[in-house]
Amino acid sequence: MVAATLRCLALAGLALAAQAAPAAPERSTPGAAGDLLQGQPPAPGRYDAVMCVAVGAQAADCGAVDAEVLDGGTVDVRIADILYRLERWGEQLGITMMHGTMQVDGFFAPYRWRGRTLTFTDTEKSTRYELTLGARRLG
Repeated sequence: MVAATLRCLALAGLALAAQAAPAAPERSTPGAAGDLLQGQPPAPGRYDAVMCVAVGAQAADCGAVDAEVLDGGTVDVRIADILYRLERWGEQLGITMMHGTMQVDGFFAPYRWRGRTLTFTDTEKSTRYELTLGARRLG
């Protein structure tokens, strides 16, 4: 109930701003064959970004977010006090959703980087995500 409420709050935050997970697959290493199929994230740094979330057949809610690409391809996405940590695990993306220090959701999903756009889907919840990185911030 709390996780569903926080997920709704995160979706509402996007609109206003513009279970147990399976065992983790082996972490990917840069240059692994799966990375070629999935694409590569942009260079590490902080980016202005837009994240869109669509539930079921509904139109996507999109809004501005803060994104940081870390060494190794992990991406932290902040929406108000919600943090999405996106980590590459082989040919899947491990997604951890945090509210402060409390984990409220987590799942694995196939993903694809196309240029500066990352797409992935939580099939269990029929939720589609698209993160598009804009300009890299200086400083």
